[in-house]
Amino acid sequence: MFVTDVVMPGMDGPTWVRQAMETRPDTRVVFVSGYTEGAFGDNGPEIANSTFLPKPFSLNQLTEAVFQQLS
Repeated sequence: MFVTDVVMPGMDGPTWVRQAMETRPDTRVVFVSGYTEGAFGDNGPEIANSTFLPKPFSLNQLTEAVFQQLS
């Protein structure tokens, strides 16, 4: 399971996940971001087994997103 922000300095979350999935192709992903609209551009993350959780979120919401990805 990867939980990563979308917007980060240096390398954005989707780019990092694509690289990491080269050796871990079945990993589930929860992307988080404070930029709810347009965080991924017009096309969405286009990464299999991923979901998006907008900030701010509660610990319960994060737990539920992780649980849903692992189920």
